Amino acid sequence: MEYGNGTVSLRIDGDVATVVIDNPPVNAGSHDVRHGLLAAFAAIEGLAGLVGVVLCGANGTFVAGSDLKEFGAPLGDPTLPAVIAAIEALPVPVVAALDGAALGGGFELSLACDGRVAAPGAILGLPEVGLGIVPGAGGTQRLPRLAGVPEALKLICGARRIKAVEALKLGLVDKVADGDLRQEAADFARSLGAKRRVKDLQVPAVDAAEREAARREALKVGKNRPAAIEAARLVELSASRPFAEGLAEERRVFQEIRLSPEAVALRHVFFAEREAGRVNGLSARPRRIDKVAVIGAGTMGAGIAYALLRAGFAVTLVERGAEALAAGVRRVEDLIAGDAAKGRLSEAAATDASGRLSPSTELSACARMDLVIEAIFEDMAIKSQLLGDLDAIIGPETILASNTSYLDLDALAAASGRPDRVLGLHFFSPAHIMKLLEVVRGARTSHETLATGLWLGRKLGKTAIVAGVGEGFVGNRLYAAYRGFAEMLVEDGALPWQVDAALEEFGMAMGPFAVSDLSGLDIAFARRKRLAATRDPAERYVKLPDMLCEAGRLGRKTGAGWYIYENGKRQPDPQVEQMLLAEAEAAGSERRPVADAACRDLALAALVNEAALVLEEGIAQRPGDIDVAFVNGYGFPRWRGGPLWWAAHEGREAVLAALPEVSKVVGPTFRRGKVEAMLDTLGG
Repeated sequence: MEYGNGTVSLRIDGDVATVVIDNPPVNAGSHDVRHGLLAAFAAIEGLAGLVGVVLCGANGTFVAGSDLKEFGAPLGDPTLPAVIAAIEALPVPVVAALDGAALGGGFELSLACDGRVAAPGAILGLPEVGLGIVPGAGGTQRLPRLAGVPEALKLICGARRIKAVEALKLGLVDKVADGDLRQEAADFARSLGAKRRVKDLQVPAVDAAEREAARREALKVGKNRPAAIEAARLVELSASRPFAEGLAEERRVFQEIRLSPEAVALRHVFFAEREAGRVNGLSARPRRIDKVAVIGAGTMGAGIAYALLRAGFAVTLVERGAEALAAGVRRVEDLIAGDAAKGRLSEAAATDASGRLSPSTELSACARMDLVIEAIFEDMAIKSQLLGDLDAIIGPETILASNTSYLDLDALAAASGRPDRVLGLHFFSPAHIMKLLEVVRGARTSHETLATGLWLGRKLGKTAIVAGVGEGFVGNRLYAAYRGFAEMLVEDGALPWQVDAALEEFGMAMGPFAVSDLSGLDIAFARRKRLAATRDPAERYVKLPDMLCEAGRLGRKTGAGWYIYENGKRQPDPQVEQMLLAEAEAAGSERRPVADAACRDLALAALVNEAALVLEEGIAQRPGDIDVAFVNGYGFPRWRGGPLWWAAHEGREAVLAALPEVSKVVGPTFRRGKVEAMLDTLGG
């Protein structure tokens, strides 16, 4: 017998029925899937001679989660809890065959089954808290019955995804398959002989102190956001209330919290990240990339090399001198060893990664590469010379990428002699950790080259945005405007730590002055010196950052910058305040206090205004790309949706009210963007 509605099919093989979810690409648990599952289970109820059911997914995955597009409106029947109730009501055992991803609603679906058999590469988890919601189909009630309250708190509040082997240790799956997944699931269903509902289990008892410690740690990981607080409460409820009562409370919270501003903002980021790498009209297929050369073995080059090694590429690391090269190789090996020590790499994977690294002091080592990434000193003349030299060495199809943070990519492309094969790959430091990657499209970058850059970003596990050519591209241009305006506020009367505190209270991971100290004040100093010759004489220029650099205060690496550092901890420095007072006295200007709220509102308004200009100039493709960049690269709070989503939905009034004052602070060179129109596109 066979049954199907297009997204769900049912096949009877002797004494076991197999229900297959086929909703490409990730089998999201949409309305059609839920409807198809209920129809399949209804058909099974009327059959005699069955001893079990296997529930599985096509497309190499189980169910990667619910369809988030449905979450902004009333959820149509049948709901996922109705499907789960149907599984539990079937008279024969149901075993989930977990392959690929079993996440969110998909994992909850498997928890309703009487058993779970996982492929070795399966990934399981309940990541809802990361989207500002809680599991809504029994996850907070069933998972503690299998793994216990402390582990459930870690998994749910931390939005953790775990591999099949760890899930087996925690009791979340019954077996990791070593052969045919569906066949082993069918055999396991036959072996059960009767229903084994998770809801009928008792939550394992645990010491109160252990439970409380786990709760505190889980809330810390969940950043004490509302979803984490509610999820922790629901998990603990599983141990003190009847199952049906906990289930009803979970569903009530889920229905309420899924429409909260925070959940809506987080869904915006989720969808913006998936949209970011798409380019209208880009139909070319990426070139095959196997061998990559990284030129420059400093901190950035080593991080890029390790990211490539971890993704499976053969990497040639090139430096001019043997000593610098040896130091670079040590950096890469230290990164490999560090991840191995933390369990992020197996011993075999670490050995394999090291074996794919080839160091060289000769550019000729790049001759047979598919891709060459330069990560050398940020100097136009030096980079241009290098790209020109490479053109005579590498093959005609080899792609050249520059990791430049600010420089004119079109000028670099022209120097290369092959502008169609050049693009920017702007990694953020540390390159092997930071998710953001700017793929910079030059005027003559070919579609194939751009497609290859975007493919590489996905291969590396990065969140890529496409940027046009312009000083600082998207992220650094916006951040420079934001940081520069903060420096103006400090010159006028605010204090660096006051500005940082105001923005960190708003939710920024770090304030602009703490970030400057972390990255090094000399980086921005070098850029200011490069731009000095072309700077508009009317442009307001804050001298204090230069004075700090000239005094040897370059940030954390020298023990002092905007802050002073003792034992690695930043502290306000009275000396900086004295420098501000002295500079104001020398200029004959009066410093006036700036309210904390003004520090926050003015700095954010300056950022939003610059974003409008970047969009108008076509440097960024869409507002969502800017939100993606600032969330993933600059510490903007994800739960606020990014700077433009926040401005459109929460901060519109504050931003528009602040812009006249921003114009006054910046002076005659201020350009106001079409902020209102931009915010309208985001629904503000």
